Parts: sequence; structure tokens; C-alpha cells
Amino acid sequence: MRGILKGVILAGTILSGGAAVAREPVAGEFDYYVLSLSWSSSWCSATGDSRDAEQCEPGQGIDFVVHGLWPQYENGWPQDCRTRERDPSRRESQAMEDVMGSGGLAWYQWQKHGRCSGLSARGYYQAIRDAAELTEIPAVFDDLTRDVRVPPAVIEEAFIETNPDLTRDGITVTCQGEDLQEVRICLTRDLEPRACAPDARRDCSRKSVLMEKVR
Repeated sequence: MRGILKGVILAGTILSGGAAVAREPVAGEFDYYVLSLSWSSSWCSATGDSRDAEQCEPGQGIDFVVHGLWPQYENGWPQDCRTRERDPSRRESQAMEDVMGSGGLAWYQWQKHGRCSGLSARGYYQAIRDAAELTEIPAVFDDLTRDVRVPPAVIEEAFIETNPDLTRDGITVTCQGEDLQEVRICLTRDLEPRACAPDARRDCSRKSVLMEKVR
């Protein structure tokens, strides 16, 4: 009986923990992407300042940076896939600093998510650039000179107004505590806007989030 109970608990843990562990991930087998855009000032306050991250230095003028481009299933996501593609060089990863804030983040995202894309490292990094270039950041967030509190729905609406192909079902805002964390946009494998699957559509439940001023 104890062995059966253990098996049931283990099975329940696997099923409830997300489809990322429900099947063996295979590079190139996924349904769509999530482009994750991180509000740089929030990341700096939570993590970057303690690391003396260059993107957090005063005068950088950074608002949103790409956190990642994540392959997704319609339910769950793959990660840490095996691939025959070679890993990017340090120089190739460092060259992503202008889009992602640091070469270290680019390398980490390749390891965890990029290998599941089925693309080469160069192709994955280019896909990140293409997705970022196709997604226009609302001008209202440029050079934000003071801390503001904004309803998540207003942030979504600003992105939709600026990117008319986006819909409410294709974008979500996440928070960490009271701070704006990320804006996540769902894209087809061809980097066209699409609706997010239900498990990727979890918005921040706070009435408003803090957007710290751009540094």
C-alpha cells in the first residue's frame, strides 16, 4: 500500500508540475514561442544591483530587455533539450548584450530554451533579435523619469495600441511582489502574434504594479 501511495503521489507531482516534465523534450518539436520582455529597473533592484550588472549603472537608459524566447507546447513547454547544434561562442553570446542586457543571460537562455528550438545557436540568437525588432515598445515607457504605479491592463493596452496585431489573449503581464516583472508576448514559430495557450495566460493579479524609473 505504501508503495502504491508513493507512486500515486509521484504521478500527481509530475502531472501537476507542468507539461515541461510530462514528455521527453525533443529539439524542434514545439508549437509556438513566448517572447519575454523584462523591465530592466525591476530586475536591477531585485538582482542586478547585487551583481554590479552593467545594465543597471546610471545613465544606461534601458527600459525593457529581452529575457528570453521560449519554445512552448499548447500545454507546457520543453527545456534542456538535447541537440546536435554546437553551443555559441563567448563572443556570439556577448554580442547579444544590446538586446538581452548581458552575454551571460543569452548563454543561459540558449542552454535552457534555445536548444529546444531546433535552430543553431546563431539562428536562435537571430530569432531573438527578429522577435524583439518586430515588437515595438510603447513610447510612453521610453526614458521613464519617475516611478509610477500602473494597472497591468494599462500596460497590455499600451502594447496592443503600439502593435495592432496583438490581442488581449496574446499578451500577459507578470509581477514580482509589487513590481512589474515582465511583459510576455506569444508568437507563432514564424514570429507572428498569436493567442497564448491557457497555461501561459496568467496575468498579474495586482490592481497596479510599480514601474521604477529608467536608470
